[in-house]
Amino acid sequence: MHLTLQQQTPALVVMLYLKLIVVFLVMALAKPAGGAMSLALPGCPDRCGDVPIPYPFGIGAQCAAVSLSSFFNLDCENTSHPLRPTVGGPADVAVNVADISLERGEMRVLIPVSYICFTSSATVSASNNNTVGFGLEDTPFLPSPGRNRFMVIGCNTLGLVGGFRGGTSQYLAGCYSYCDGASGASDDGAPCTGTGCCEASIPTNLTAFNVAFPINSSSVWGFNPCFYAMVAEVGWYRFQRRDLAGELGFINNRAKDGAPVIVNWAVRNGSCLEQRNYACVSANSYCESASNGPGYLCHCSPGYEGNAYLNNGCQDIDECMLREQDPKYEELYPCRNGVCLNTPGGYDCKCKKRTKSDGTKFGCRPLYSRDEQLLIGLSVSAVVIISLACFLAMQLQRKKHRKEKDEYFKQNGGLMLYDEMRSRQVDTVRILTEKEIKIATDNYNEDRVLGCGGHGMVYKGTLDDLREVAIKKSKVIDDDCRDEFVNEIIILSQINHRNIVRLLGCCLDIDVPVLVYEFVSNGTLYEFLHGGPDHNLSPIPLDLRLKIATQSAEALAYLHSSTSRTILHGDVKSANILLDDQRHAKVADFGASALKSMDESEFIMLVQGTLGYLDPESFISHVLTDKSDVYSFGVVLLELLTRKRALQGEEILVP
Repeated sequence: MHLTLQQQTPALVVMLYLKLIVVFLVMALAKPAGGAMSLALPGCPDRCGDVPIPYPFGIGAQCAAVSLSSFFNLDCENTSHPLRPTVGGPADVAVNVADISLERGEMRVLIPVSYICFTSSATVSASNNNTVGFGLEDTPFLPSPGRNRFMVIGCNTLGLVGGFRGGTSQYLAGCYSYCDGASGASDDGAPCTGTGCCEASIPTNLTAFNVAFPINSSSVWGFNPCFYAMVAEVGWYRFQRRDLAGELGFINNRAKDGAPVIVNWAVRNGSCLEQRNYACVSANSYCESASNGPGYLCHCSPGYEGNAYLNNGCQDIDECMLREQDPKYEELYPCRNGVCLNTPGGYDCKCKKRTKSDGTKFGCRPLYSRDEQLLIGLSVSAVVIISLACFLAMQLQRKKHRKEKDEYFKQNGGLMLYDEMRSRQVDTVRILTEKEIKIATDNYNEDRVLGCGGHGMVYKGTLDDLREVAIKKSKVIDDDCRDEFVNEIIILSQINHRNIVRLLGCCLDIDVPVLVYEFVSNGTLYEFLHGGPDHNLSPIPLDLRLKIATQSAEALAYLHSSTSRTILHGDVKSANILLDDQRHAKVADFGASALKSMDESEFIMLVQGTLGYLDPESFISHVLTDKSDVYSFGVVLLELLTRKRALQGEEILVP
């Protein structure tokens, strides 16, 4: 590294005296202030004047990472005011260092400004033209293209910056500034846009550059005797018209120490992928490739601070303590209305009880805002009121339903049936509830229908004791017949004949009572004679026909004469004679509904028989007798013997 326009020839004695003073100053300033973390190598000074010296930089070879680059070795023995470290080889003139940043990988150095001044006779009165440069070959430093600009100050002047990229590729850039008078220049504080001053960008990986003025001009000598060119930090310079006036006025007023230039530094001999001689030695650190030129930088991991180039140089940041010590950290490490808890590499912000949210982002807040609390209160109240109303409505509905069931039970003679059952000690009939009937029939599922007729539907059901039953649900019942209905249930419950389908129970707490019979599995005599879903017209032996006829006759005789009260069937037909698995006949579907007693020998009935089987006299007189059942049974006998239907179209078997 060299600067070619800096000559210092002080007397040897003065230099030795100054060196002694500098040594004492360095020792005094090298101690960390206020217990702050030192970024220098342990045992080495960490400051030169007001400039911190972080490792891999150091004052002296023993304190710098000279194995990475000899240019990390800085000198703090100079006469600069204020005292600053310098960087440069033994054969070069040193450059003052104003600042070093580990985090950004940047160093701010002060470079002299190039100038040329003219007299009124167009001769050069002062100049360092073509002499100011910055040689960066074989150093870890490269000018930052984003942080610096090439700048020219003057009117009617052209400034050039040239050098090498990567040490081999030539580079040349420049800009031209024009103004025909001081009033034609830009206003004070304006950016450099070409009137009074101009600027141009510089490239990446610029290893060397020189600044020069290729054109000499004295046409503006009266108000602008000197032109200036420099590479300077972006934002450092804003145009002032006074910079055009006077010989070396700009340098004397604003750039005596030179212009600040930001250079990128990095460990140039290696990369993040090469672990050998890796400079990132601290735990909790990571490697980042250099953005300008080859090499890499070392950084502490997020949540840690310090120097990643030192062993154990990266220490945990106590964000919570920083928040307590300085309010500015409350924005950097937010924890609003929460409890800050430091963790390795970070911190947690725990919300207090009855608060929620993320304290680091939105701040802890009550679980519910006032509006939400009001809304929740109203909602809960509404839910409670609605629930209470629904509960009361359900209770009223249940009470009404129970009352309705009790009314149905009374109307259907339930109390009378209980009294009769207790007085007569009848225990063969089971009184079931509507719920039990619905469970047994799967809520009256259509798949369980065994048959249907004018008076109701018959379902196959299964009781809770797993008995299979036939459940007859009537469509209507005459209110005048309800008392007689109970009497008939009691009488039918006492029937105990092998050829009569037994009544097992009833349900009285619904509008129309339901009767429960034993289930006979092999269908009806009608299906057996004339064919059905499970029967074909195969020959029927005579003895089987006689057996069915005999058993059916015995059943009717039992009903007419063997019980305490004559029971008239009223609808004797082949469809009401069932067959079990052994082809035994069982008479079914008799009594109990639509009947009203007149005397002991005959009944008035609503015409409910089946055409073809119905006694003509009963049909005309509406008087049902035991002879009516005998007539109907005679038709069944003819049907059994001939296998002809009692009613075939408009023809009847018995004319």
